[in-house]
Amino acid sequence: MAETKLKIGIVGGSGYTGGELLRVLLQHPNAEIVAVTSRQYKGKNVAKVHPNLRGATNIKFIEPQDLPKVDVLFTGLPHGTVMDQVEHFTSQAERVLDLSSDFRLKSPEDYVTWYKHEHTKQEFLKDFVYGMPELHREEIKDAKWVAVPGCTATSAILPLKPLVDNFKISTVIVDAKVGSSAGGASYNLSTHHPERSGVVRSFKPTGHRHTAEMIQELGLPTEAINFSPHAVELIRGILATCHVFIEGDYDEKDVWQAYLGAYKDEPFIRMIKERGGIYRFPEPKLVAGTNLCDIGFEKDERTGRLVVMAAIDNLMKGAAGQAVQCFNVMHGLEETTGLNSLGFHPY
Repeated sequence: MAETKLKIGIVGGSGYTGGELLRVLLQHPNAEIVAVTSRQYKGKNVAKVHPNLRGATNIKFIEPQDLPKVDVLFTGLPHGTVMDQVEHFTSQAERVLDLSSDFRLKSPEDYVTWYKHEHTKQEFLKDFVYGMPELHREEIKDAKWVAVPGCTATSAILPLKPLVDNFKISTVIVDAKVGSSAGGASYNLSTHHPERSGVVRSFKPTGHRHTAEMIQELGLPTEAINFSPHAVELIRGILATCHVFIEGDYDEKDVWQAYLGAYKDEPFIRMIKERGGIYRFPEPKLVAGTNLCDIGFEKDERTGRLVVMAAIDNLMKGAAGQAVQCFNVMHGLEETTGLNSLGFHPY
């Protein structure tokens, strides 16, 4: 398998996530990108849109209707558009990894509640596996279709799942600081530089749609999970600060044991807690460009509150990197293949 090249197609390759998929897969020893679609940029070299790829490839964007049959298809279209084309996509590839929200939730009712629309292809929901290898590795191995998690959902689920599995938790409050690239390559007033620069902006203090993924994957009651994201002056990265209220006595050693039991063999989880220095807790800029998730914590001895911090790159572990991690698992490859990049310092 090590020398096998799988033919790859990318639908919606002109956005930031599409660019990251190209960057990673062009360096992947088992991937051969044969098609990248974009209606807007049809006929143009992908490097015209993603200038960091200059000289790396001569592949040009094609129209979606010209997509050939491939071994694996990554779909990076806007939310709500993949479901209406899912029959076509699944007929064009043996395996599909969808980076939109269209198949992340198992309950059709959740799409009405959180996305305010009916799901048009409900019969497909049961067959898409939630693409978080740390939680669903065995299911992903045999999956034909994978729904790659949302970025802020990833930043909350990974640090919280071992705690939910080992403690009785009454309430969780997730406060996420999110970089501007999480909003996608399309621009509007909120992403206009004079309006974005210098801000710490609360943009969805309640009812954010990624909350649905947290509820589904963590298994806590709906009312126990509270999520509020903030836009900050950062291009890539998320820092999720989770305030966890645990019932009963516990100490930090118990927390360490919970994380070690869950993640000691995970290639992309790093536990961070130093006694000194400015980087003694997770910091998004140290994981930029990587598929890593850094997790740290501290107990508030006065109140018993546990403060857990997680840092990811929203375009990598929050999107393209996690998709490629799933791709590796699905094909029996070493899970870190193509994802061995370390972060930068200084950056």
